[in-house]
Parts: sequence; structure tokens; C-alpha cells
Amino acid sequence: MGKLPNDEENCYGVGGAEASGGVDAEGRATDLRPLALSSPHTQAFHLAWLSLFACFFAAFAAPPILPALRPALVLAPSDAAAAAVGSLSATLVGRLAMGPACDLLGPRRASGLASLLAALAVAVTAVTASSPTGFVALRFVAGLSLANFVANQHWMSGIFAPSAVGLANAVAAGWANVGSAAAQLVMPLAYELVLRLGVPITVAWRVTYLILPCALLITTGLAVLAFPYDDLPHGAGVGGGAKTTGKSFWKVVRGGVSNYRAWVLALTYGYCYGVELIMENVAADFFRKRFHLPMEAAGAAAACFGAMNAVARPAGGVASDAIARLFGMRGRLWLLWAVQTAGAALCVLVGRMGAVEAPSLAATMAVMVACAAFVQAASGLTFGIVPFVSKRSLGVVSGMTASGGAVGAIVTNRLFFSGSRYTIEEAISLTGAASLVCTLPLALVHFPRHGGMLCGPTDVGAGAGDGDAEYDDNDSAGDYMLLK
Repeated sequence: MGKLPNDEENCYGVGGAEASGGVDAEGRATDLRPLALSSPHTQAFHLAWLSLFACFFAAFAAPPILPALRPALVLAPSDAAAAAVGSLSATLVGRLAMGPACDLLGPRRASGLASLLAALAVAVTAVTASSPTGFVALRFVAGLSLANFVANQHWMSGIFAPSAVGLANAVAAGWANVGSAAAQLVMPLAYELVLRLGVPITVAWRVTYLILPCALLITTGLAVLAFPYDDLPHGAGVGGGAKTTGKSFWKVVRGGVSNYRAWVLALTYGYCYGVELIMENVAADFFRKRFHLPMEAAGAAAACFGAMNAVARPAGGVASDAIARLFGMRGRLWLLWAVQTAGAALCVLVGRMGAVEAPSLAATMAVMVACAAFVQAASGLTFGIVPFVSKRSLGVVSGMTASGGAVGAIVTNRLFFSGSRYTIEEAISLTGAASLVCTLPLALVHFPRHGGMLCGPTDVGAGAGDGDAEYDDNDSAGDYMLLK
């Protein structure tokens, strides 16, 4: 894996078009400046991650207050697992639909509308739920909100140049994912506060849902839709993006689903982000049962896993862009494989440590946090590669990859966490083992102009970037990677 040749540097944002004022020839920001609040790129960045933060908060609001929900909704032990599968299934369906929606409506409009629809559905279900079926329905409609992840990554990929897209995607998703940790920490405290105000137990959890998840979804959804910049100079697409006709829509879909790289990334993402989804669903219960912690303490311990997103996922994006400057796409792929493999091994260790006769809470938490760091960095590294698979079908590829996370979590939940065949500690270790195996297909990913993990470029003289017309019917303007 040699240093990137000069004629390939433009593909990774090292050289390329001259930037003026931090913006390239297509109007995309060439670096991420979170404090430059006067920039429309920065405003879009903050709206995107805050909107997705609210979605993660809503999707994971139930697990930390499960002890309160069990008597109120007469839940059996198996109902929690069924609701988790419902939530993950909704995430899968929503993300598959969100990819084409972004290509049709633009990521901003799709994101704002999805947040408002999710808020309405969560509010209605929280008010009316009175049985285990209502609980499953609540988690299902809340899980639909996570479709916004696709819009988030699509939006960032449209407004940041290749030199910054890995970092922008990773930071936006990483900061947003902290919403799951916030829910683990805040929901039990908010529920206790509502109880102290004299609200009956059967109503308190409903009020908590309305004043936190629903209010957050409504506020951020309206803010995204009210964003005044529809387009940046040269069509950078901060807002709606170009509309897609019916005929070209199917061309866009075909360009994504026929690209084998998208399928491989969907599989591997299923066992980095999928592992994260599993842990965020079971961590609080794991700490309650194995270490006999009360609801608030178990939620705080579980929040440590999600909280690592604030630094780990952005670190993955930074690392992806940094290694690409030295080794190109081959460096991105090798680093993703190494980091995800390390996270999988640590996941196995978490389960093994929890299974010992007298487990140490401090040691188990330390290994779990390390596992979270590697797993979430791998997620950031994955979406450092996704924008380079296909320009025209970026929404579809993003949706496929993001949906892979939900599929991995659903399959893992059904295999290891449903029923009584495995203890929760054994199930966690088996999840790590599955991740080890499902990371190996990264070796199959090859970009003709830039190579893969095991071999170099085979089409160095190609005029267009990876994913051009030869592979997925993209237009003659070349792939996303090429700076004009």
C-alpha cells in the first residue's frame, strides 16, 4: 500500500480545484468550522446533527425507564425483546425509504418532514398505549425517526468537499448519536421529577414522553424546514437538492442496488453500528440484572456507551480523511477493517467479563467504553467511504448502508437475545464474534482507479472516478470524489 500518486490526490481532497473562502468550485465547504455560525454550511451542519440527536433521544427513550413501563403496561419479560425488534425493524424500513426520499425531495425537506411525522406518531402512541402491543407500537414509531440518519449523511455529503466529508459526516452523526446516551441519563430523572409533581404512575411516563422526545422532534423538525438556504453557489445543495423525475428515479435506485460495494458496506456496518444499537438496547438491563443497580444508576452506566459517540465517531472520520491523504482509498479500507476488528474483540471480552462469578463493575465498564470507542469509530470510518461509492445514487447507497446497521441488529437480536437460549453475557460475546466474521468481506471491496485492501488500481487512466457510468450509470460529470 504505497503513498497516493499525485494524479489521484484530487479524489481525496488533497489537491483539486482552488478553494475561495473555504468553498470549492461547486460551492461545497472545504473544511468543517463548527464555530463559523454565519456560514450557511455551518448552520446546516448544526441543524442536521441536532435534528438527528432528537431522533436518537426518541428512539432510545424507553429502555432506561423500562422498570416503570413494565407495571404500567403489564409487560412480560419477552415484550422488551419484541419491542426492540420492532424498533429496529422500523429503523430498517425508514432508512430504506429515506434514501430515495432524499434523492427526490432533497435531504433537508425529507429530514424535517420525517421528524414532524415521527413526533405526531410518538405522541399519539404514548397517549393511547395501554398494553404490551401498545408498547411495541410505541417503540416502532419512535424507531422510524432514525431514518433521519440517512438524510443527515446525505445532507453533509452534499455540502462538504471530499477533503472534509469524512470528518463532517462523522461529527454530525457522532454528536447526534449522543442523543441515545442523553435518553439513558435524562429519561429516568425526568420521570422521577414528573412523579414528584404528583402525576399518577400510569400517566407519568406518558407526560415524560410528551415533554421530552416529542417536543425535541417538533422543535428540530420545524427548524430544519425553516432553514432559509435552498441552494449554495454552483448547486452545493444545502437545502432541497435537485428534483428527480420518475424515469431518472429508477435509474438512481438501480445505480445504488447494483453496486456491490454498497452491499458490502451495508453488511459491515451491520456489525459496527448494529453492535451499537444492540448495546444501547440491552446495556441498562445488563447493568440492572448483573450488577443489581437501580434504574437511575443503570441508565447512567449504560449512557457511557452512547456518550462515546461525541468523540469516537468523529475520530473515525478524521482518521479516514487523514489516512486517505497518505494511502488513498486503500488506507480507508484497511483502517476500517482494523478498527472494527478491535471493537468486535472487545465486545467478546465484555460478555466474558460479565459472565464471571463476581464481575467487577469498574473493569466491565472500562472495557465496554473501549468497545464503544472502536465500534463507533468504525461507523465513522464507514461513512468516510460511503460518499465515494456513487455520486448520483448517494442517497440510495447511504440508505442501504444505514439500513445495514438495523438489519445487523435485528438478526443479532433474534439469534442471540430473543428467548432463553443464551444469557445476556453470552449473547454479547456472540455478537462480538459475529462482528469479527462479518468484517472480513471488506477485503472484497475494490475501486478500479484506486484499488482495494489486497490489490492496487486496475484502471489508473480512467477519466471518471469510482462508480462512474461503467458501474452504476452515473452521469458523465464523474463521481462525487472528483473536484471540478
